[in-house]
Amino acid sequence: MHKIIFPVLTAALAFSCNGSSSFKAIGSIEQLDPSLEEIITPGAKIEIIAEGFDWTEGPLWVESEKMLLFSDIPPNKIFKWTEAKGRELYLTPSGYTGATPRTGEPGSNGLLLNEEGKLVMCHHGDRRMAMMDAPLNAPEAAFISLADNYQGKKFNSPNDAVYRSNGDLFFTDPAYGLEKAMDDPAKEIPFQGVYKVNSKGEVSLLTDSISRPNGIAFTNNEKTLIVANSDPQNPVWYMFDIDGNDSLYNQRLMYDATEASKKEKGLPDGLKVDKQGNVFASGPGGIWVFNSEGKLVGKIAVPEACSNVALADNDQTLYITADMYVLRVRMRN
Repeated sequence: MHKIIFPVLTAALAFSCNGSSSFKAIGSIEQLDPSLEEIITPGAKIEIIAEGFDWTEGPLWVESEKMLLFSDIPPNKIFKWTEAKGRELYLTPSGYTGATPRTGEPGSNGLLLNEEGKLVMCHHGDRRMAMMDAPLNAPEAAFISLADNYQGKKFNSPNDAVYRSNGDLFFTDPAYGLEKAMDDPAKEIPFQGVYKVNSKGEVSLLTDSISRPNGIAFTNNEKTLIVANSDPQNPVWYMFDIDGNDSLYNQRLMYDATEASKKEKGLPDGLKVDKQGNVFASGPGGIWVFNSEGKLVGKIAVPEACSNVALADNDQTLYITADMYVLRVRMRN
């Protein structure tokens, strides 16, 4: 496969569109197919807009507030970033509200908005899907549980989630938020599931066949579900078709990243689908860009492990959480 690399030197400065501030740039854009130029303009920069975090996750662009929210999982915090003020603490605690101190990754992971514009989050430490019971512009650590168990057994640690247009919530549940992960004695469910919560709060298991289900997204017609498997032994993206009863069938590989994972940091993790059906997926070496046909057309190469992405500005801007960094790529003007 022919590859063209548009490098960005780490020490370079990338200026914001209004020229009022500047950011260091990092990484490069790797073009694997000419069609990438329709998705990302050649010469686009990968800007470091915030840094100094423990492990960033779950970026969410909130258009109504013109802010980016993202989790910093180990310190149990959510931060916000705006063009005017940069980074600010938004909410703490964010995913663990217990009184007993704990280690590991207790904070929130994936963040999303429900159809009413309320903030919904994957609570690692509290092992549930929860909604913040406060306005977006006046956050409080007050939460309502949307789902916290399957058949009476507590979830492992909900990781990433996506809403379907009818209000159903789909989410993944690996064990990364447990203090001892897969070996934690508090683990009650023997598998790592993908679940659905309907509008009545009823939880159904969609599959238990994925060893480390992580990022999750629908294709635009909502007939296919994409799930990342962040297992070093099987780093792949799966696709499932969804039947009329919401059973998953026709499980198949979208892409196998095994060889890349041997050479580069990161594993298949969070992902988003834009309005044209292009998929932006965190994977080894950065963000993998697939077109609507599932063809790999390019990569946003980042030297740190990337966890997730958020789309903004009518899909013209991509935000990336990458270990200690939060990054921005203005893909098109």
